[in-house]
Amino acid sequence: MRNNSSPPAEPSAIDSLIASRLLALRQAKALSLAELAELSGVSKAMISKVERAESSPTAVLLGRLAAGLGVPLAQLLTEDKGSPRRLRTRAEQEVWRDPEAGYLRRQVVERGTGSGVEMVEIELPRSAQVGYPRWSGKPYRQCLWMLEGALRVDYGDERFELAPGDCLDFGVDRPLVFKTLGRTGCRYLLVASPA
Repeated sequence: MRNNSSPPAEPSAIDSLIASRLLALRQAKALSLAELAELSGVSKAMISKVERAESSPTAVLLGRLAAGLGVPLAQLLTEDKGSPRRLRTRAEQEVWRDPEAGYLRRQVVERGTGSGVEMVEIELPRSAQVGYPRWSGKPYRQCLWMLEGALRVDYGDERFELAPGDCLDFGVDRPLVFKTLGRTGCRYLLVASPA
């Protein structure tokens, strides 16, 4: 009798990178799976699956893990590159897509490249919503510049609606929700810097 089951799919390059970065960051902070689960609100089983590249995490899940670790989201999505370079071509900028919401994240400039500033281009499809908990690590500021479409940002109890050209300055000291408004998706630039 033939076995019709196909072999398990190989993890994508980004899932493998997230797996290795999550494990390395958790071990560097000497956290057990149970301790990170407590800090992030993500189950031990799910953290283990992500660390083994058996699950493609969503933006919300990655945000909770990064907040629990007290690191910027970029540290879960990018490799340590060493010394900064003047030119970082578009082809060299890491791209990650949320498997659930379709959220697309392009790491234009990584934090720690000399200035401490991080720059990320975000594309959210129509009707997408992504939420992040309050950060538990070293605080930092974010500046969001709307490029296309319309976006609602809930910053704790405050609500802002942004159109192209609008700029919003906020921190990571409160829960955040980003929601696309209107009939199309939206695109914006997010710049993070030390608080």
